[in-house]
Amino acid sequence: MKILLIEDEASLRESIISYFTGEGNICEAAVDFNSALEKISIYNYDCILLDLSLPGGDGMEILRSLKKMNKKEGVLIISARQALDDKIDGLNLGADDYLIKPFHLSELKARVAAIVRRKSYNGSNTIVFNEISIDTLAMSVSIKPELARLPGILTLTKKEYDLLVYFIANQGKVISKNALAEHLWGDEIDLADHFDFIYTHIKNLRKKLVEAGCPDYIRSMYGVGYKFENQ
Repeated sequence: MKILLIEDEASLRESIISYFTGEGNICEAAVDFNSALEKISIYNYDCILLDLSLPGGDGMEILRSLKKMNKKEGVLIISARQALDDKIDGLNLGADDYLIKPFHLSELKARVAAIVRRKSYNGSNTIVFNEISIDTLAMSVSIKPELARLPGILTLTKKEYDLLVYFIANQGKVISKNALAEHLWGDEIDLADHFDFIYTHIKNLRKKLVEAGCPDYIRSMYGVGYKFENQ
């Protein structure tokens, strides 16, 4: 998952970032209202963790901006505000969940996973695309025996796994090389001089899928990026 944490409290911010990155996620951070607005206007995320009391503005305005931009990210409000009106306002403005501080990081993780599961995978922990079945809890990929030449568990690297999940979640859409790089390596990838490393991961993923008996689902869109689509 690629997560944006909008939080000005340094100790909490570092704890959350450490926890989610330790779980293999990309976790970017914004520490105030303006930097948060800049990030949501430029980048896409699987889930945004939003504090309401921010230097420079109110987190509710971030929700309004997301709606104006027609962004589809899941949003989980993390706030010390306990008033019922704040919860109702946040949810009515488009937040998917509301978690009051202090909270256990394991609960935060479970709520984030529930939001992403609901938004991207129809509420299931298992993603199925033709003969490909992905267990998102075990982070394992298997190939159905009746449809593949080499059925069984597919051994993928972490980047290849993330790439496959991202492709299937965005199947049928043209995905730019820049969007792929940002999703897999985070926003700092903007500083990279080239995206040659993406070609290697896509080449290896494509080879493993085809060798397992899958059709070549990955289409190269010349000068644009890639599309993952049914044959």
